[in-house]
Amino acid sequence: MAEKIRAERNRTLTVSESEIPELERKILSVNDIKSSFVDNCIINADLLDCIDLIPDKHFDLIIIDPPYNLDKNFHGKKFSSMKSDDYEDYLRSWFNKVCDKLAPNGTLYMCGDWKCSSSMQRVIEERLTIINRITWQREKGRGAKTNWKNSMEDIWFAVNDKNNYYFDVEAVKMKRKVIAPYKVDGKPKDWEESEQGNFRITFPSNFWDDISVPFWSMPENTDHPTQKPEKLYAKLILASSKPGDKVFDPFVGSGTAAVVAQKLGRNFCGVEINREYCYWTIKRLMSAVENNTIQGYSDGVFWERNTLQEQKSKTKKSN
Repeated sequence: MAEKIRAERNRTLTVSESEIPELERKILSVNDIKSSFVDNCIINADLLDCIDLIPDKHFDLIIIDPPYNLDKNFHGKKFSSMKSDDYEDYLRSWFNKVCDKLAPNGTLYMCGDWKCSSSMQRVIEERLTIINRITWQREKGRGAKTNWKNSMEDIWFAVNDKNNYYFDVEAVKMKRKVIAPYKVDGKPKDWEESEQGNFRITFPSNFWDDISVPFWSMPENTDHPTQKPEKLYAKLILASSKPGDKVFDPFVGSGTAAVVAQKLGRNFCGVEINREYCYWTIKRLMSAVENNTIQGYSDGVFWERNTLQEQKSKTKKSN
């Protein structure tokens, strides 16, 4: 692995040659799970080579971030865009097997973009009941001269049984600044007044504009081309699983789902074909043992983008 020259303040995760032997010992292979399956594992394999070895109905929550219908190079593993019908066949080649692993009252989330989201909806509905579609704002990205800048992605929210699934709205409320504070009899109406500012605890909607895509100054950042933010997955895991529940990610990538599951006291299992990505995931998991903080999430609530640090700064000054 060629070393990149990085700025002094760049906190992007790297793996040195000297670290690899220790990381190797923590990665499972197909042969390892043939004899017995264990939770809290990262499996380095093609999904279709190991999915039948993973227990059925085992996971309370499944989070899927598959290759979108785009040309993309995942550090040597290339994915090529295709016609929508062919992409749907690709999804079907593994989706039903993944669904077999979901508990009867379990929840599944699948990430997509504008180009592949409709294909995902059709394939998901063949097996599960879709409850909602979340759209989240990716504030990072280049502009486009002949088109609108692509700054949104979707997450499909689906369940096995629409009458029996877990959802904890209290765990995913947001703390927002109050722009126009309204009072009744001189007292705040549905908001709180403090020396640090005026805030309201709100119910979450299906549009999320508080997510920061990982970048070079964030310790969760890696060189993965489509890394999902920890804050994004924290919302899914807190809303749709309980402490001790089991979370499955069949396309681990840089390891965000596994890392956030561990930080929030859930069990995890992930499958990833790229060996280098497995190294990144294991190193992030090891770091999470010492530091379980999640950017933008504190005191049981999610904060608007860039407001938590501002709040902490004001609190220090007031003290």
